[in-house]
Amino acid sequence: MGYKVAVVGATGNVGREMLEILAERRFPADEVVAIASRRSQGVEVSYGDKTLKAKALEHYDFSDIDICLMSAGGAVSKEWSPKIAAQGAVVIDNSSQWRMDPDVPLVVPEVNADAIAGFTKKGIIANPNCSTAQLVVVLKPLHDKAKIKRVVVSTYQSVSGAGKDGMDELDRQTKAVYSLGELETKKFTKRIAFNVIPHIDVFMDDGYTKEEWKMVAETKKILDPKIKLTATCVRVPVFISHSEAVNIEFENEITVDEAHEVLRNAPGVLVVDKRENGGYVTPYEAAGEDATYVSRVREDPTVDHGLALWCVSDNLRKGAALNAIQIAESLINRKLITAKQKAA
Repeated sequence: MGYKVAVVGATGNVGREMLEILAERRFPADEVVAIASRRSQGVEVSYGDKTLKAKALEHYDFSDIDICLMSAGGAVSKEWSPKIAAQGAVVIDNSSQWRMDPDVPLVVPEVNADAIAGFTKKGIIANPNCSTAQLVVVLKPLHDKAKIKRVVVSTYQSVSGAGKDGMDELDRQTKAVYSLGELETKKFTKRIAFNVIPHIDVFMDDGYTKEEWKMVAETKKILDPKIKLTATCVRVPVFISHSEAVNIEFENEITVDEAHEVLRNAPGVLVVDKRENGGYVTPYEAAGEDATYVSRVREDPTVDHGLALWCVSDNLRKGAALNAIQIAESLINRKLITAKQKAA
């Protein structure tokens, strides 16, 4: 008998992606339940060849749920994740609410799968920020090879990172540009159509945004607290996939060929790096794919033992839904949970 899985926030971008990936990967679920807010109750979502009607979170009994994939935002997670965990489900949360809680593991399975076992403290496992997830998948094998000292990263983040509203705003504004209509700006701080915005999340006292802080703090928690990292996070007029330009300074020497070799052998990474027209991956090509793609690996001559590279990943998949489901698969593969139906 398989597991019973709940997807909370099932009508949102990431929730729908979770349902799609559960079906794609043939996750061992006997039943999958779509759950959303009261206003989205009854909305239909697809799960493989099935259609599920969303149930209201406020009225749902989680006592027979084994795994809850939570993608309903930080405020909802703060209130509901502990309640759901108290009923015996393991909550895998996609919001920022629990990421820096010392009693909640923050996990990217290709990087720190062993940390998953720490879920027993609160019954919650945190998914990292989308821009962090793809970055640490790339940094991990390089860190193991030559020990990373410092990282400078500039992100080019798609509007889907801001949810359906962000995608809709880019769509409306683009149409308005071509039709000479009025451009309305609601979701973003400035127009996003044919523009880039160096501002994601709120500003902090030191001038960095919270998105940039997340990349720093989460990379240290997931990978190594000794790594120094600075980030500039930018929203770009792309619907799906985040891109990152990354400069890495190592303690030990590492050549481009050595970097290629370790990255080609790393889980979750695909190297597409030809020094010719089109010999790299763009966000468009990464959309719908599971891998984090690495291109344009080259020596950084401005520091000792430095490399520069470009990485791209579908933020709705590896940056959110796929990573959560990989965590759930790891729980099962490591025999850290058993289905409640089996225990009954």
